[in-house]
Amino acid sequence: MERRRTAVIGGGAAGFFAAINLKEMLPEMEVTIFEQGEKVLRKVSVSGGGRCNCTNSFEDVSDLSQVYPRGHRLLKRLFKVFNHQDAYQWFENHGVELVMQEDQCVFPKSQNSQTIINTFLYEAKRNDITIVTGRKITSLDELKDYDYIILTTGGAPKEKMLEWTENETVSSVPSLFSFNINDTLLQSLTGTVIPNVTAFIPGTKMRSTGPLLITHWGMSGPAILKLSSYGARYAAECNYKFPLNINWMDCNEEEAQQMIHEIMIQHPNKKIRSVSVQDIPTRLWTYLTDKCLKERSNYCWKDLNKKEINRLTNQLCNDNYMVEGRAVFKEEFVTCGGIALTAINPSTLESKTIPNLYFAGEVLDIDGITGGFNFQAAWTTAYNVAHSIAVKEQNTLFA
Repeated sequence: MERRRTAVIGGGAAGFFAAINLKEMLPEMEVTIFEQGEKVLRKVSVSGGGRCNCTNSFEDVSDLSQVYPRGHRLLKRLFKVFNHQDAYQWFENHGVELVMQEDQCVFPKSQNSQTIINTFLYEAKRNDITIVTGRKITSLDELKDYDYIILTTGGAPKEKMLEWTENETVSSVPSLFSFNINDTLLQSLTGTVIPNVTAFIPGTKMRSTGPLLITHWGMSGPAILKLSSYGARYAAECNYKFPLNINWMDCNEEEAQQMIHEIMIQHPNKKIRSVSVQDIPTRLWTYLTDKCLKERSNYCWKDLNKKEINRLTNQLCNDNYMVEGRAVFKEEFVTCGGIALTAINPSTLESKTIPNLYFAGEVLDIDGITGGFNFQAAWTTAYNVAHSIAVKEQNTLFA
């Protein structure tokens, strides 16, 4: 009997995961990974600051739409076959010890992405998977000798990169990026981290909470990266120029005013700029009070009048900025868009128009916020594709 062959296009996380699992399910299947670059698993190498945030506990997630702005309905179905718990167990079973942080992010115990890479390369070799680098596939005709094709080329910033697949696509735009804000005084606070803020785009329902990092170009950190993911298409349509509001205290105005009144009672004779509310970092507090009260920030707390209290409250809960562009956060670069989910079978991830062509990973119009969710989408979709092909092969064998 002639040996069956599968081509995996893309030597990234989803490509290797699909190939390895397919070989484990169908040892007799001949599997070849084609990577257009000279090096495989490049994104895995740099992700999570070189530590590889490979999944998440999902403990704080009550609905997948919270962490997957696009594709959550499809993933809900696919998670029934392979979810975050399965991924955790898969890595542990394959020799990768994992640890979970307080923020529910999961990393290799080694704190080194090379551990994941070495495991994939070892499993590929052990399962006799062929890896071809420096080979760019531009036509399905190049793969006519293969029985199955799995496309795992990652995010595609230009639609023409997917034209050869002959499948419907959704235009790709960047997701997970930092915000450029032209405020010299703000930028002078570079390196300041505020543990818990709410960032939101006024006039929309888009908002996110979490740590915020002030950078030399503007703002970054989980709160900003999550907001950029939620508003990826909105930001692109605005040419990355849009208003941004920050609630520095992550509380409502009534609660903020209460805290201000408490400080006025406790420290009436101290300068406003010398005593911050809710442990806001000193440099940021000075910036905010100067911005709001001008020279009166040097006055004592007891000198605040009602109008100034209201202005300070608004400054803390609705501080407004203007985003003037995006700054790519390279370690977490993700795109939204790709192969339209309407173009695939939601149970198998097979193309509706081209039999035996499957898609996995970020090439699909699925993307998540920062925190290990994008890698989990890669593992889930890749495993489901391998499972789908295995089931089809078994059905063919016994037909």
